[in-house]
Amino acid sequence: MIYPAMRARRLRATPALRALVRETDVSVKDFVLPLFIRPGKGEKRPISSMPGHYQYSIDTAVKAAGEAAGAGVPSLILFGIPDKKDAKASGAYSENGIVQRAAKAIKDQYPNLILIADLCFCEYTDHGHCGIVKDGKVLNDPTLALSAKTAVSQAKAGFDIVAPSGMMDGQVGVMRAALDAAGCADTPILAYAAKYASGFYGPFREAAESPPSFGDRSTYQMDPANFNEAMREVALDVAEGADMVMVKPAMPYLDVLKAVKERFGLPTAAYQVSGEFAMIKAAAAKGWIDEKRVALESLTSIKRAGADFILTYYALEAASWLA
Repeated sequence: MIYPAMRARRLRATPALRALVRETDVSVKDFVLPLFIRPGKGEKRPISSMPGHYQYSIDTAVKAAGEAAGAGVPSLILFGIPDKKDAKASGAYSENGIVQRAAKAIKDQYPNLILIADLCFCEYTDHGHCGIVKDGKVLNDPTLALSAKTAVSQAKAGFDIVAPSGMMDGQVGVMRAALDAAGCADTPILAYAAKYASGFYGPFREAAESPPSFGDRSTYQMDPANFNEAMREVALDVAEGADMVMVKPAMPYLDVLKAVKERFGLPTAAYQVSGEFAMIKAAAAKGWIDEKRVALESLTSIKRAGADFILTYYALEAASWLA
């Protein structure tokens, strides 16, 4: 059937008709809000490159968690900024680590919030890389032992999900084995399975105080040019026991996101990263775009491509827009 019998515009005629036939709906239940936790008390330090976001001390993080829960946001992912950094990232796996204590405090007040622990070492090392460094190289296998210790520490602190993001070969398998041996067999792993060496992470490194002191992360994060490599990385993490997988960043890699969801069928997350957020904010501040419209369009495109849930700095604002 073709024009004039078929008129596609008929179903676009009114807001009600458009809503009736809409194929993708974004909901507050799709969102995970990132929080940055730092030492101190009463701290709420603005992050200049991420308007509306802050570094929180544990007490103010609990208040932020309450705001998220009140808005209907179901989950938080926590990033820690320790009071001391060292070559072995000891703050990442300490029982009294910054995110371990934050998780306990948040869970005490909001037990139904799903807490995700980002498991990486760049915030905790004095060199800013995501593993053990020797002679200017990030060493894969020595880092795995720390990954296992950190996963257990985070699970025992009350995190519902651990999310390894360091892109070390074999990290999911050693974490799964360690969690199972420690009595945490029910703790799921959300693998940052396809994490690219992206220029979109710039504002995050200010937020987490984690820029590398030398070089970059291209020897462990993926080349932005590669698609098939992403499929191999996801397949490896799935084989090692990942319960969920993630694509990061989101919008520049929607082709990867769609393929991951279609090929593997696991619950699939996408991270709308700091640079994606900051670009929309900056353009909106200049009056060049409609922030609400563009942010929601971006989130809708991520879900349409296959994301089951989205890590986004727009979680609270989008929740209010969608209410």
